[in-house]
Amino acid sequence: MANFDTPELTETDTVEIPALKSGVMSHSKPFVSKEQFQAPLGFPGELADNWKDVAINKLGELLQSNRALQVFMDSCVKCGACTDKCHYFLGTSDPRNMPVARQDLLRGVYRRYFTLPGKYFPKLVGATDLTEEVLDQWYSYFHQCSECRRCSVYCPYGIDTAEITMATRDIMNAVGKGQKYSNEIIGKVFKIGNNLGLPQPALEDTLLGLEEDVKDDTGIDVRFPLDEKGAEVLVVTPSADFFAEPHIDGLIGYAKVFHAAGISWTLSSHASEAANFGLFIGSGENMKRIAMRIREAALDLGVKRIIFGECGHAWRVAYSYLNTLAGPFDFLDPRYPVPQHICEFTHDLIQRGVLTLDKSRNDHRRVTFHDSCNVARASRMGDMPGGQFIIPREIIKATCNHFHDMAPETIGEGTFCCGGGGGLLTDDLMELRVKGALPRMNALKQVVDEHEVTHMAAICAICKSQFSKVLPYYGFQMDQIISVHQLVSDALVLDAKQ
Repeated sequence: MANFDTPELTETDTVEIPALKSGVMSHSKPFVSKEQFQAPLGFPGELADNWKDVAINKLGELLQSNRALQVFMDSCVKCGACTDKCHYFLGTSDPRNMPVARQDLLRGVYRRYFTLPGKYFPKLVGATDLTEEVLDQWYSYFHQCSECRRCSVYCPYGIDTAEITMATRDIMNAVGKGQKYSNEIIGKVFKIGNNLGLPQPALEDTLLGLEEDVKDDTGIDVRFPLDEKGAEVLVVTPSADFFAEPHIDGLIGYAKVFHAAGISWTLSSHASEAANFGLFIGSGENMKRIAMRIREAALDLGVKRIIFGECGHAWRVAYSYLNTLAGPFDFLDPRYPVPQHICEFTHDLIQRGVLTLDKSRNDHRRVTFHDSCNVARASRMGDMPGGQFIIPREIIKATCNHFHDMAPETIGEGTFCCGGGGGLLTDDLMELRVKGALPRMNALKQVVDEHEVTHMAAICAICKSQFSKVLPYYGFQMDQIISVHQLVSDALVLDAKQ
């Protein structure tokens, strides 16, 4: 474990506001990307002599192309509604992690170069010159935001901190100061097709191994098809589903559901990644390049439907941007939504009685559910308001007898982030990740104490990876985080005739 003090869990069910510790997290910075990771994304490899001019020009371009950004820069009245809503502030005590304070790191530069008062009376309006010291602050604190948008729920003006973070990261990339973790991952997708850099032969071997495992476990031949032309459904899932626990148990659940429903499906080696880290770095062009791989795979394989696996930000990109980035998808079957979430698909089958489920198979588990940020606050599911909250819970209740929600103020639209989203799921930010998980860990502890909950289910690959890593810091076991479709997998009764 990294060398820092883990925050203590509280004994109360209320969120405790920490005493301020100014600059306590100023040392926290991810590794800076090198030229080999910058160039494939179209970014310079290092700071140029004229980096300041480039940054100011880039900010000007973003203000022109994104009207919302300028509104966010101008509309904050320092009301304080957001100050205690960020999990990183609650976990670190650093006032720079108050959403308004983090925003002001960019807002001060905006006022200096793009407003009349800031140009002539900078000190009176909080305008700031852009210096290397300011750039360094940007790099530190805008990588202490997971773009979860919780603060935006409580802002009376609807200021979206995620948009401000994305814009600032886009500017930093433009001047040659990108983040290694996210940019290296995007490059792997461009080169190979997934975040892990897992080539087609290795992926095929992995899937064959899963077929053998399921056969040994159930006695039934359940297929994990790859690049199968003519299949009805293309499944696009996070690459973590191919190798890591508990993700892989979710993938097994998908396969069993398709098998039980008798619907043909396939994965694609060309688009073997649902995640789109272009969102995290605020780069629309790189988001588009990743999304286009999904369109290309769907056309090449001749599928009728596209279904996304359990991944939070992937679902946000799919739900909110996919048609704009890579559409139109008029070659798909119009009877089905484009895109569709695996939870929508499974829920529909459960509602129609297609799946036979034995809830007692999960009786060794007492389950709660973590609402992932990008699903909760940036998308929907199904044809009902709040479907993104209702559908996963109805799946869980259909597959196990013991379900207990965490405190209402910590779930739903106000859910706390896992602490590792937004491109921060890297070991060089371990202190931040652990401390940022504090509010969720407090909520989990409460439901464990009151209802003897044993497992927390999630439908986000980043959340699962993050919790697997941070749960032990707070006295839990790493295997207490599970996939929703792991519950489906274990409860599903398969017929050898299917």
